[in-house]
Amino acid sequence: MANLIESLALLADSTRLRLLLLLGEEELSVVELQEILGMGQSRISNHLAQLRQAGLVRDRRSGKNIYYAPAGRDSLPDLEPILKAARREIAEAEHDRTALKVAVQKRNDRTREYFNKLAGKFGRTYCPGRTWEAVAHFLFLLVPQDTVAADLGAGEGTLSQLLAKRVRKVIAVDNSEKMVEFGAKLAKEHGLTNLEFRLGDIENPPIDPGSVDLVLLSQALHHAEHPQAAIAAAAKLLRKGGRIVVLDLLQHQFEEARELYADRWLGFGEADLHGWLEKAGFSGIEVMTVAREPQPPNLQTLLATGVKN
Repeated sequence: MANLIESLALLADSTRLRLLLLLGEEELSVVELQEILGMGQSRISNHLAQLRQAGLVRDRRSGKNIYYAPAGRDSLPDLEPILKAARREIAEAEHDRTALKVAVQKRNDRTREYFNKLAGKFGRTYCPGRTWEAVAHFLFLLVPQDTVAADLGAGEGTLSQLLAKRVRKVIAVDNSEKMVEFGAKLAKEHGLTNLEFRLGDIENPPIDPGSVDLVLLSQALHHAEHPQAAIAAAAKLLRKGGRIVVLDLLQHQFEEARELYADRWLGFGEADLHGWLEKAGFSGIEVMTVAREPQPPNLQTLLATGVKN
């Protein structure tokens, strides 16, 4: 019973339990565990060393990385009931599981790797015809023409106007009377009769449930009082098979943004966005960092998307 008693003593620590729960689902490196748990390298390595010495985990080297996984069941006591109880009782377990999905997606997503290399470099040198507006026009051509779209937190509606040139109808929602008034004026001047501006909050947008095919939240979510509620509200607007696209800031520490830009949230973690989309009933979820500003405070942009079940 000595091994069992030693194992139980080790598992009295919640961090070691969280590590075992994660490794039970996926072989992970220390770097990936750092990202998932939000802890320092030395702390995680210390816990892993104790678990390895007790025979609860094994490691393997791959290039510069060391990956960890549970030791084989044959060499361990059956601790499954303890791990099941830990998953129920440890408050962070659900968040860890969501963060794990993001970490695995990062590892496997070659497109993400491409964007990470591109981030901070795009636009540094002049390239004729390469503007964000031209890119937006190009991408909006991929949206079916019979689409009904909602642009939540639209501001004066720059994206809404570009999209309205392509799709059947766009409803732009903003909680600023002046923004709505100005946007509606621009739409009229440009002859965009299929672009309608409505005054409202993104957590309770004035749009009928199940009436749109595409919802955009472009740099709007960090102004919401309850971001998760805004995503849930967006889900209600969409028809089955409709898509949500979120552009926002990666979590940062630039506190001045609260005063300078009236930001309520200093960006969001990838796992947070993934979890909110999942809870709102979206599938095929992708969350990726697509840009990094070269100048301080080096804010980074997240792109998240999902399809309503």
